[in-house]
Amino acid sequence: MDPKEPGTLLDLAVQTLMNNEPLAIHALEEIPRELFIPLFIAAVSGGHKKILKAIVSMWPFHCLHVGTLNVQESYCEIVEALIDGLQFLPVHSSSRVPKLRILDLRQDTECKTTCSDFLNRFPLCFQSCVYSPNSILKLQGARPGFSNSESELQLSRQPMEVLVDLYLDGTVKTWQLLSVVLGKVEQSFGSLHLCCRDLQIDKVSECRSTLKFLDLVCIDHLGVHGSYLSEVCSILAQMIHLDSLSLSKITFRSYKGKSFRAFLTHLGRMDSLQELSLAYFSVKDQLHKILRVLSPELDFLYLNVCDLTTKDFTSLSQSFQTSRLRVLNLSNNQITWEDSQPLRILLEKLSGTLKHLEINSCLITDTILSSLIPAIRSCSLLHVLGFASNPITMPMLRNIFPHITALKDLKYVLYPIPVHCYDQWGFRGSLDRQKLSVVKSQLKVMLQAAERNDMKWTTSYA
Repeated sequence: MDPKEPGTLLDLAVQTLMNNEPLAIHALEEIPRELFIPLFIAAVSGGHKKILKAIVSMWPFHCLHVGTLNVQESYCEIVEALIDGLQFLPVHSSSRVPKLRILDLRQDTECKTTCSDFLNRFPLCFQSCVYSPNSILKLQGARPGFSNSESELQLSRQPMEVLVDLYLDGTVKTWQLLSVVLGKVEQSFGSLHLCCRDLQIDKVSECRSTLKFLDLVCIDHLGVHGSYLSEVCSILAQMIHLDSLSLSKITFRSYKGKSFRAFLTHLGRMDSLQELSLAYFSVKDQLHKILRVLSPELDFLYLNVCDLTTKDFTSLSQSFQTSRLRVLNLSNNQITWEDSQPLRILLEKLSGTLKHLEINSCLITDTILSSLIPAIRSCSLLHVLGFASNPITMPMLRNIFPHITALKDLKYVLYPIPVHCYDQWGFRGSLDRQKLSVVKSQLKVMLQAAERNDMKWTTSYA
C-alpha cells in the first residue's frame, strides 16, 4: 500500500488489531472467517508470533499455505509459532473449533493462503499428500463412517499434515527447524503426518539419524551432494515416485559394481521422473545405460561435468528418452568435432521442444560452433542459449549473430568473451576489460540494428 494514500477500512482495522495483541486474539472468536486471511498475512509480515499462534489454533479453513508471504522476522521463529498453534484435541475455551488439517510451510509461488472448499461439502486441498499411507486422504478414506455430518468434536481429532521442504546441511538453523516440527509430531501421538516434498541433502553420512524421521514416500524432488552412490540408492529404495532427481559429486567404484546396477534399477522405477541432473558424476561411455531406463516423460536433462565421450553424445542423439527435452545442459564437457555431429542431430530432433540450451565451457572452437549453428537455429522455441567460456573469436561472433537474433523466442544469450580480449585465453587475470567493453558496445549496436532490444546478451563476467 502506498504510504501517501489513505488505507482502506479493512487495512486500518487489521493494523489496529496488530497493534493490540490481546484485542486481536480475542477478536478471532467473533470475526467472519474471511477476515482470517488478511489478519494472517499481516501477522506474518509483522512477525506477530503470539497472534499467529492464535490464528492457527482457530483457523476456519481446511488448509493454510505460507506461500510467498514476506517473512521479516526469523523464519524459524515464525515456523515455530505456526507449529505451536496446531490443535489435536478439542479446545473448550474457544467458541470456534479449528478446521485446519494441512499446514503448508513451503515457499510455493503457486499456492494461495487457502484453497476453496469443494462445493462446501468436502474440504479439499490440491496440495494434499497422495502417496504416503499416513496421509490425510488415505486415513480418511479408510474410515467408512466419515462424513461431514460428524460432530465438531470428531472432526477436531482428524489427522493433520505439515508440508515442508528441507535442506539437510548440518547447520544450526536446519536443526532448530527440524526440532520444532519433530517435537510437534511426537506430541500429536500419530495424528500429525510430516510430509517432505523437496529434500536436499549435503552428505548423507551426516544426517542418517534425521532421515529416519522422514516419510521418504512423500518426496517429489530429491537432491544429494557429496555422498556415495550406495547411500543414494538406500534413499531411492524407499521412494515410489520422483519428479526430479539431482545428484552432485557422487562417488562409486565401478560401473559394473552393485551400487551402479542398483542405481539403474531405481531409475527404471521412476515412471514420473521429468528432471534428471547429474554434476561431477562420471558417466564416461556409460550414458546409454542411464538413458534407456529413464522415463520417456523426461523434460529436463543436466549433465554438467560428466566426462561425456563421443559414444555418450551418440547415445543422446539416438535415445527415445531424449526426444522431447525442453531443457538441456551439457556444460563443462569437452565437445570435439566428432562429438558435434551427434549433437547436431540431437538438436535437430529437439527443434520443436527445446527452450533452454547450455553448452558453456566445452572448448568449442569457431569451426565446431559454425557446424552447430544451423541446428541451433532450427530450435524455434529456444528461449535461453548459453555458450559462454568457449574459445570463440570476434569474427565468428559477428557471423553467427544474425542467426541467433533470428530466433524470435530467444530472450537470453550467455555468450563467450572473444579470445582477443585475453592475453592468455581462459585466465581471468589476463582479461582486458577495456577490450571487453568495446565488444559489449558493438553487440549493443548490433542488437539495436537488428531491432532485438528485447534480447539480453551477457557474459559470465560482470
